[in-house]
Amino acid sequence: MNKAKKILAILENLAVFIFCVVVILFLIQLFCFTSFRIPSDSMEPALKDGDRILVNKMMKGARLFNVFAALDNEDVKIHRMPGWGNFKRNDILVFNFPYQMNRWDSIRMDVMQYYVKRCIALPGDTLEIRGGFYRIRGSNERLGNYNAQHYLADLEYPEQHGIVVGTFPYDGQLGWTIREFGPLPIPLKGQTVMMNRTNYLLYRQLISWEQKKKLRLNYGQVLLGDSLISQYRFKKNYYFVSGDNMANSQDSRYWGMLPEEYIVGKATHIWYSEDKVTEKPCWNRIMTKIK
Repeated sequence: MNKAKKILAILENLAVFIFCVVVILFLIQLFCFTSFRIPSDSMEPALKDGDRILVNKMMKGARLFNVFAALDNEDVKIHRMPGWGNFKRNDILVFNFPYQMNRWDSIRMDVMQYYVKRCIALPGDTLEIRGGFYRIRGSNERLGNYNAQHYLADLEYPEQHGIVVGTFPYDGQLGWTIREFGPLPIPLKGQTVMMNRTNYLLYRQLISWEQKKKLRLNYGQVLLGDSLISQYRFKKNYYFVSGDNMANSQDSRYWGMLPEEYIVGKATHIWYSEDKVTEKPCWNRIMTKIK
């Protein structure tokens, strides 16, 4: 009888230990770090198909929202825990795709679809692409994958290589392309812009999402719902992101700016990697820092 009690006590202690470990791991994944598998080549050579990456959620703070409502495709309110820093240019970010597939006219978080891209421009930056190269006004910082930018710059006819040349906001008068793009001011929370035709084109998705009202252009005048507006003050921060494999990357060049609250965190390390053909471990990539 005593032996049975001892075994039962051991099993109870083991069950409590396992439960505590599971809870601790859950809390770590919820608030501190999480893991994602890279499913494509859009971030090569920095990240390859088959890499498993560690994502730091503590940089800007973990997000809290109603997961079930998000799964039902509802527009959810996202709260952030306090963070310990800010994202920087050239950081690699993991985020929820901010548009429903094939519906780039309105912002809506896809909780089941995660993207991994490099941060090119921060809130308050003014981004340009000149001759195929990323530029931030007032900065000489080298941005993104320079080799990929050289490749696009040197192509005489990119469309013959299967590359989509036309870009956000898809307006013939602006005529932006993957080699000549901008200037695009990236909205900073509290920043005010004048509402003319160009800014209507650039920010209509963002403003409609922030206000939960449709932004319209009517004979040169901008209407928010039924109200005529001449300027707008942004309520949130936004980013511009790009894949390192720029010839094969669906990024901000095509769909626009990324809301800060859709960002999961910063990718810091490759904790495991395997060859997508042989499915064997790539030992030279395991536990390497992402640059």
